[in-house]
Amino acid sequence: MEFLAYFFWIALFLIFYSYLGYGILLFGIIKLRRLFGVGKPFSGNEDYQPNVTLFVTAYNEKDFVDRKVRNSKSLEYPEDKVTQIWVTDGSNDGTPNLLRKYPGVQVYHSEERTGKITAMNRGVVFVKTPIVIFSDANTDLGKNSIREIVKLFRNPKVGCVSGEKRIYSKDADSAAGAGEGLYWKYESQLKKWDAELYSAVGAAGELFAIRTELWHEVEKDTLLDDFMISLRVAMKGYTIQYNPEAYAIESASADVKEELKRKIRISAGGIQSILRLKPLLNFFKYGTLSFQYISHRVLRWTLTPLLLLLIIPTNFVLADSEGLFDFGLYSLLFWGQVTFYVAALVGWFLENRLIRFKLLCDHKYFFYI
Repeated sequence: MEFLAYFFWIALFLIFYSYLGYGILLFGIIKLRRLFGVGKPFSGNEDYQPNVTLFVTAYNEKDFVDRKVRNSKSLEYPEDKVTQIWVTDGSNDGTPNLLRKYPGVQVYHSEERTGKITAMNRGVVFVKTPIVIFSDANTDLGKNSIREIVKLFRNPKVGCVSGEKRIYSKDADSAAGAGEGLYWKYESQLKKWDAELYSAVGAAGELFAIRTELWHEVEKDTLLDDFMISLRVAMKGYTIQYNPEAYAIESASADVKEELKRKIRISAGGIQSILRLKPLLNFFKYGTLSFQYISHRVLRWTLTPLLLLLIIPTNFVLADSEGLFDFGLYSLLFWGQVTFYVAALVGWFLENRLIRFKLLCDHKYFFYI
């Protein structure tokens, strides 16, 4: 029983640290740094305004082409400094021919459907600008997004800049619109603090940019290309910065099932990424970046989910030993867990029926983190 008690408290600490403790620790560190004037924002080279490439991979995206091209041309940045490159991969709905009708849009088409990663690897060789900005075909970019991205590249230590993903929905509280919930706001804040401490841990695939010279070809079976590309840039000694004023807007997932599929893919991609980024676990080589990577990503994708499964039966045994309904410390913690999981299941049940009770529905996104 003593062993179970030790295991329970260690597991509880790690779970708490993964989801809340790291954020609390970050907040404290950032406040201290600000108090002592450490890590002030880079303010030099204010005239920096390089040529950039907006890079989009597309497969059968004809319904989005006109809107995306027009949106890209309307952004607040000198038009002569922006190149649009579209790499179409196996499209058979007329997407390449439609794109060729727009002046200044470079189109690189392949008849063979080989996937997004292969298309990216094939297309980046045509980028001739110092900054390449990756974006999805079905997203609209905020008017000042390019300027907000470029201004962070004034700092030569910055190798990657991540924008923010935002959700467009007619119903702000729609079932699948996770982006407006408490979880999403918390994640956004963590990214800001990570970037202020040293580096964000990954980029948003809907909108991120890198210095073109830092591009590293990505394995074609990669699930989280944005995460792999950005972390490999950081492993070269550069930082990933995060600017929510540069943002991409897209529609929410069609329904909760689609959102769940997306989260499962992210989870699988997380495990794959950890295996491929094993050197990043070396504190002695990567220091602060390793600390952030393990705290913000590795624990959440590996050890913590396992502990969440094990802590319930462990807590039950400990609670039963002191009286399950006597409401001692262990029994209170056990019934607290039961209440937590029941609330999440109720939230899932309501969303599947398009009934949104905000507290419960936001609460269930704990399982997606």
